[in-house]
Amino acid sequence: MLALVTSADSAAGLKLVEFEEPQPLANEALVSVHATSLNRGELRLLAIRPNGFVPGQDIVGVVERAAADGSGPAAGARVAALVDQAGWAERVAVPTDRLAVLPDGIGFESAATLPVAGTTALRTLRHGGDLAGQQVLITGASGAVGRFQIQIARHQDGFVTAVAASRHHEDLRGLGARQVVESIELAEGPFSLITESVGGRSLAHAIERVAPGGTIVMFGSSSGELTPVGFRQFVPGHEGARLQTFAYYTSGSGIGADIAWLLGLVAAGRLETRVALTVPWTEIAQALDALRRRSISGKAVLTMTG
Repeated sequence: MLALVTSADSAAGLKLVEFEEPQPLANEALVSVHATSLNRGELRLLAIRPNGFVPGQDIVGVVERAAADGSGPAAGARVAALVDQAGWAERVAVPTDRLAVLPDGIGFESAATLPVAGTTALRTLRHGGDLAGQQVLITGASGAVGRFQIQIARHQDGFVTAVAASRHHEDLRGLGARQVVESIELAEGPFSLITESVGGRSLAHAIERVAPGGTIVMFGSSSGELTPVGFRQFVPGHEGARLQTFAYYTSGSGIGADIAWLLGLVAAGRLETRVALTVPWTEIAQALDALRRRSISGKAVLTMTG
């Protein structure tokens, strides 16, 4: 089969090569991949992984061979899944608890935007408990995760303040943000839950705005800046507040069930996915460049064409 592997010999850092076929375990289905989407974390993986590594976490496609232990969907089912790696390939072995069947009417490209970004949005918000009536602050809100966070928090009756550049304000209000501000300094708290993906000064300002007993969930640091954190930032005024780190790969089981829940919202018209760019996987350099330059609002999707 063909796969995109890391290669120092390629300008894009990747090349399409013949690769060994996956050998599924008893609890794994063999999935023929039709589409995948790119995540910013994969840019870092491309920089640090050795030659011959196959990236790719978001996959959608068709079950080519069902799991030998009888779990999961049957052959021929359309599915979405989150895998740790090896998604940029024609076929992938996927544990069945990481699979969700696509409802009728949801296309592969739309579904490809959900696994990493959607489950990250859902699971970071869970750290806030019952969001009904709660004030929620979302930084980096114009990104794929932020867009999903706004919609899910609103679906759960939270009151959302989103931080994003002014060109995104109308769009994010349409997704359900009650207030959109250009800078976190303009956000009026306190907030019982803050999802923080920027780091540096943004995180420092988030600490100033967290309610007593509230939670700041850190799941990224797009600024690349460090944040000095000390006791006096929390006391007085923010007693009992906590900083919580999040990474999807340590966030627990049930990924397939969460993807299925998200797909249900999409099918019901209550969660918007946004595909900003679609290219064949042979043209991945174009998609990677758009991701690095932050020139798109939404997800870049690769379609497998062979």
